[in-house]
Amino acid sequence: MKAAIYCRLSEEDRNKRTENDDSISIQNQKTMLLQYAMQQEWEVYRIYSDDDYTGADRNRPEFNRLLADAKERLFDIILCKTQSRFTRELELVEKYIHGLFPLWGIRFVSVVDHADTDNRGNKKSRQINGLVNEWYLEDMSENIKSVLTSRRKNGFHIGSFALYGYRKDPERKGHLLVDEEAAQVVREVFTLFSRGYGKTAIARILNDRGIPNPAEYKRQKGMRYRQPETKQSTLWKYSAISSMLTNEIYIGNMVQGKYGSASYKTKKNIPRPQSEWYTVEGTHEPVISRELWDAVRQKNAERTKPFKSGRPGLFAGKARCANCGYTLRSSKKGEKRYLQCPNRHVAKDSCEGAFISVERLERMVREELNRLLTEYLDEDLLKAEQKNISLPCGQRSTAPMQQELHSLRERISLYQKKQEEYAESLRAVYMDRARGLLPEREAGELAKEFLAGKEHFLRLHTQAQEHLAKLQKNTTEDHGQEVSLTKQFRLECLDRETVETMVEYVNVGRRIAGSRDVPVEIHWNF
Repeated sequence: MKAAIYCRLSEEDRNKRTENDDSISIQNQKTMLLQYAMQQEWEVYRIYSDDDYTGADRNRPEFNRLLADAKERLFDIILCKTQSRFTRELELVEKYIHGLFPLWGIRFVSVVDHADTDNRGNKKSRQINGLVNEWYLEDMSENIKSVLTSRRKNGFHIGSFALYGYRKDPERKGHLLVDEEAAQVVREVFTLFSRGYGKTAIARILNDRGIPNPAEYKRQKGMRYRQPETKQSTLWKYSAISSMLTNEIYIGNMVQGKYGSASYKTKKNIPRPQSEWYTVEGTHEPVISRELWDAVRQKNAERTKPFKSGRPGLFAGKARCANCGYTLRSSKKGEKRYLQCPNRHVAKDSCEGAFISVERLERMVREELNRLLTEYLDEDLLKAEQKNISLPCGQRSTAPMQQELHSLRERISLYQKKQEEYAESLRAVYMDRARGLLPEREAGELAKEFLAGKEHFLRLHTQAQEHLAKLQKNTTEDHGQEVSLTKQFRLECLDRETVETMVEYVNVGRRIAGSRDVPVEIHWNF
């Protein structure tokens, strides 16, 4: 029997000797589990170890590698210290320990709390453990949130790292001190901008002088900060300068809570409205004067002019530089708008740069959409649509769209029925196995087959529902009619809604030397 050992360092235990060494906690787990495996005469396939991750984090790298290897049936047993080391989420307990692991032929064993999926009698105790761990996570999350909110309201800094230009006060927890070396750079940035220098120009000045950007500066100072992977990661960018010039912390005000997670189950932060921010004035020494701050604010207000329409650009957030991956910025020359890489001018040889007119990119995307229409749409449907394309919106035929909607609803109903049939077959297999009517191996194979069928129709059901939602969204409510398919494909011009719906992103490269051709790679949402 092959056993995979999984260890996880609890977030509370952070006493590490060096950045690369395992903690004593991890070492103890490994020793305990290796001894247990030897006693059971199990062959150890591999030790999977996640360091500094919570039990609610689903993005643990070794945890996900363990699951992938389990699916491939590379071992027979998963061995942990406790069930909570594997996960604290009841949902994952049910999904893997009680659901997929038995189907994959994987036994789950935790030593301390005696969880063992080969012992059918302790399933309820495993579920209770999962529920208790879930409650623990919720309570811990609420307690931490309450403490952090209180500290934010009182103006204490709670971040892992101080803002560039400051350092944490070793004598007063939550208090910031000026880091004079970085503060000089901050003052120069504000001064240059107040004198009329643009944000890209300021970034280039700093890069040409070899001044490290905030992330690289922290790393050079020996902080446990992620190692930059490329030269691009060490350079000052337009975005870094822009963020600095609007941060009130530099005038002595503590501003926190701009971002927050949706729940304790995810680390993904989402922006919060300004009304939910925590701002406390005069908590620390300012880096710049109030007069300089006001001058910069005035300059920013003059420079920040939205589109006349008040709407985002056609390819806003969709166009990327093919060389460095950064989102292209919009610029204007006369009446024409262009898209260019923000790294193009921040430093010598920083990026080859991407540059294209919005008009040209719009034409390329539209032509490719029309080509796809001609190639893939049903000829009869296309002919029917072409008859209506020249008509005003309110006069177009709704028959093709109505037919498509009807067909989709029928398919959704069928997929739902198929899911229920496979689910019922799966329940029957489990019952027959429990009664001893089916051998374990045969039951496992049937269960695998029925589960795969159920998941297949679930995917089809989800896709069909998403397609139906998109079609219904394109309904013109005022006229009580459906928008034709050609509105999405056969276009004389593009609008923002169509780009949002159809285009995932567009990679734009540098113009080919000796020609006017710009390489463009379109990634679609379909």
